[in-house]
Amino acid sequence: MSPTDLSVAVPTLSAETAPAESLRDVVGSRRVEATLRWLDDHPPHLIADELARMDALHAGVAFRLLDKDRALAVFEELEPVDQQQILTGLRDQSFRELVEEMDPDDRARMLREAPAKVAKKVLAGLSPRERRMTAALLGYSEGSVGRYMTPEVVALPRNLTVDQALRTVRAKGAGAETVYTLPVVDAGRRLTGIVELRELVLGAPEMMVADLVVTEPVFVRATDSAEKAARLMRETNLINLPVVDSEDRLVGLLTIDDAVEVIEAADSEDVARQAGTQPWAGHYMAAKVFQLARYRAMWLLLLLVAATLTVTVTDAFEATLAQAAHLALFIPLLIGAGGNAGAQAATSCVRALAVGEVRVSDLLRVIWRELRVGLVLGAMLATVGMLIGAAFVGAQIAVVVGITLVVICGWAATIGGTMPLLAKKLRIDPAVISAPMVTTLVDATGLIIYFTTAKMVLGI
Repeated sequence: MSPTDLSVAVPTLSAETAPAESLRDVVGSRRVEATLRWLDDHPPHLIADELARMDALHAGVAFRLLDKDRALAVFEELEPVDQQQILTGLRDQSFRELVEEMDPDDRARMLREAPAKVAKKVLAGLSPRERRMTAALLGYSEGSVGRYMTPEVVALPRNLTVDQALRTVRAKGAGAETVYTLPVVDAGRRLTGIVELRELVLGAPEMMVADLVVTEPVFVRATDSAEKAARLMRETNLINLPVVDSEDRLVGLLTIDDAVEVIEAADSEDVARQAGTQPWAGHYMAAKVFQLARYRAMWLLLLLVAATLTVTVTDAFEATLAQAAHLALFIPLLIGAGGNAGAQAATSCVRALAVGEVRVSDLLRVIWRELRVGLVLGAMLATVGMLIGAAFVGAQIAVVVGITLVVICGWAATIGGTMPLLAKKLRIDPAVISAPMVTTLVDATGLIIYFTTAKMVLGI
């Protein structure tokens, strides 16, 4: 794509650029030559990162200075929300050329999050073949492997020789996204095995593909979860994973680059939910202040309402506090320790669920494990807490603080480890049972434990 293809005129710029300058600096200072040098000196993924940090105007100016092949490489590195921003500023011809050259899975990924108007424009501008492949991918449910796989695959019959197979790869490989993993199929295109390109290159020309094929390959169905498939690839060290339909017919491959993106997106969503915020698309540095605030506000409001439990509990034990005012000194210490213990357990359990180290059937084992972990942690903290209590308010309240720390930590760790598993059983995203929610719950119940222990030990 040359500068003459631009739908918006690029200002004439001049002067040299300093090595430390960002792409936005050189574009914003209206220096075309410096911008071209910056783009030539940086790989596509770094250019994409810079474009994602820029506003629509500056990003569009920089993108239009890329040649056609390099523009495609950069475009496929962008997140869908940033791709849409670039597309809205292109002329129809440039628009059609760009989306036509994209891999079908990357194109479908962009259209998943695109407004209906943009999606309609993209599909209308595609050739019949590309439109059919893209529509087929979009026909699969959200989050399934079918939405992420590439349908452009070189499949081999079993009855070929190695020489014939290599000729097939040379003839069809240019139209495929990858040729490192070659599915082997029967006459009905049913998957019967796989052969790696390395085996063909190293094999004797007269050998049969059937002698090299792995007849029990790891594969997934197009309707399976993309996240589970991606994590399966990580566990089995695969760079490509065959995808079949309900009748075992080959429909595509899940490639390692898409698998990495699936895992990254899933982990980003889990981290956001565990932190008590909604996940968002796009680059953090390009997000508006009010946009970030809107994503965080709902959870904060919910947690604020939930925190009224703590106020209610404190009010209910007002008489106890009146008789032993020193108890109030240790409330922040106790609820802080309990909340942190619960958050640690919840985070560990969500992560273990995500990577398959823990299953719902392990619920009782997790409860027993986290209870013991919490009690051990509580005992450690109690030692320090009793020393602090004895130094400030005397032995009796120090004993109350010590006992409470042991009980609260055991209880908090048990709750933190249990809630994600229960959420999974109820088909709720475990990350929704986030650390802030566990902390809020433990705060309220921790106060009940504290004041009840005080009444028993102090006899008030």
